[in-house]
Amino acid sequence: MANPVIKRLDDYRGLEYNPENVMTPTGVMTKFFVLGLIMLLPAIICWNWAAMHYFDKVYTAAMAGSIGGFIVALITSFNPKISPYLAPVYAILEGLVLGGFSAIVEMQFPGVVIQAVAATIITIFAMVALYKTRLIEVTNKFRAVLLIATFSICCLYLISLLASWIFHNNVISNLLWNSTPISIGLSVVFCIIAALNLLIDFDNIERFSEMQAPKYMEWYGAFGLLVTVVWLYMELLRLLSKINRR
Repeated sequence: MANPVIKRLDDYRGLEYNPENVMTPTGVMTKFFVLGLIMLLPAIICWNWAAMHYFDKVYTAAMAGSIGGFIVALITSFNPKISPYLAPVYAILEGLVLGGFSAIVEMQFPGVVIQAVAATIITIFAMVALYKTRLIEVTNKFRAVLLIATFSICCLYLISLLASWIFHNNVISNLLWNSTPISIGLSVVFCIIAALNLLIDFDNIERFSEMQAPKYMEWYGAFGLLVTVVWLYMELLRLLSKINRR
């Protein structure tokens, strides 16, 4: 499984069955849209701060959102039962990150945010089509390869962040953030991997539902899907900003 906030399916086998308290795909999507609406408010607030040139506030909010969101994601990933409470918290924190980052990039390259939003929506629908038609099968091997790729990307970003704090200017950060052909190529690969993670999310949601997982797993499934969509949007925005910079 590729999404780090989705646990092994076997962990939920044998749970007490209650026909009125089971997870459904419709319930997951409803809660996903609720989380999206929750995320929108802090994103708008951060966007307005950037528009008013309150960059210190934007930076502080984005950093708090990044660190807090990472911590909340870890806690939720190991304790799905609290996802109805922590998933909205994660949405708020990620809204701060998305709003601030999007506003800064938009100031540099007007129009790039709407392009990234459109590209994200198109990619989601494309992945839904691929999943429904089974043009790409979500096998155990597919999950394992994607998990390794996703984990490697996370490690690369973490190393880049630590190196930038220590050395301020380092090869890894330059490789990830500049607009060279290699950097753009890496962004394309990252976008593809993020998009393929959606297939894992769809498959997990379907399989959890077939196993009649408890109702709170709708929040957990929506949370996992939000993590992937946020990552996909960020990668697409980063890719488009690199292309516009050339």
